[in-house]
Amino acid sequence: MIRLWRRVKFLFNVRKSVPFLVRFFKSKDVSAGKKGFSVVLLVAYLLFPWDVIPDFLVFFGLVDDLAVFTYIMQWMVKMAPADLQKEYRVYDE
Repeated sequence: MIRLWRRVKFLFNVRKSVPFLVRFFKSKDVSAGKKGFSVVLLVAYLLFPWDVIPDFLVFFGLVDDLAVFTYIMQWMVKMAPADLQKEYRVYDE
């Protein structure tokens, strides 16, 4: 239940994610492999949105998409250097 609450809280902090993503991709502390893999994950999901729950079930389909987006973003935050995480306070342990 705590993990679910963290994801919901993270989702409402998406506005902090945009500047974080800019700094993440400009940072020299993050390896090119991590940056590339992050881009591949995001683009692959946008191009090939395999859904657990189909989008014609409007509410549940959107929840499925938001869950995948949140998971990818949290993974990227965990890969970021500690100073970048602390600066934006996107992820709370």
